[in-house]
Amino acid sequence: MDTTTRGTIGSDGSRRPAGRSRTRPAGRRDSRRPAGPTGPSRTPGGGPRIPGTGPHHWFAERLLAVLSGRRPVHSLLGHTIGPAYQQLVNLAPAEHPLRERVTPVVRRCGRFIPGPGVIEAFARISTGDRLTAMAFRLEQGPDLRWRCAAVEISGPLP
Repeated sequence: MDTTTRGTIGSDGSRRPAGRSRTRPAGRRDSRRPAGPTGPSRTPGGGPRIPGTGPHHWFAERLLAVLSGRRPVHSLLGHTIGPAYQQLVNLAPAEHPLRERVTPVVRRCGRFIPGPGVIEAFARISTGDRLTAMAFRLEQGPDLRWRCAAVEISGPLP
């Protein structure tokens, strides 16, 4: 036993000298300020944000879930403005989807930004061997949340 070396052995096997211990959380730099959020960042639309994606991906997945009958239309009530909600009511299936049915998947999602606070997006949706195109418009409100302003479907419903 070595009694001349004092200190703490870390989880990686390294030694830290004795004295003041590190008590602040990892990643925290200024002890006078509160720490930022520790969980995954979230989009202004309310969904989790995946690095390298934007709100149009989040909306494409949610719109597809409503249009395929996997989620109720009212799940997007706070995320739509203008006639978009009525468009979703008209497009969504009246009955629940069959369990044996092939689940539709967003294959590609892209966007065009015509100006600040506006995204015009598209999604290619495949259901088995069928392909459907979905176009939608997102507008950013004064509260910086994105909301769907219009939805259009071309091809068979997912």
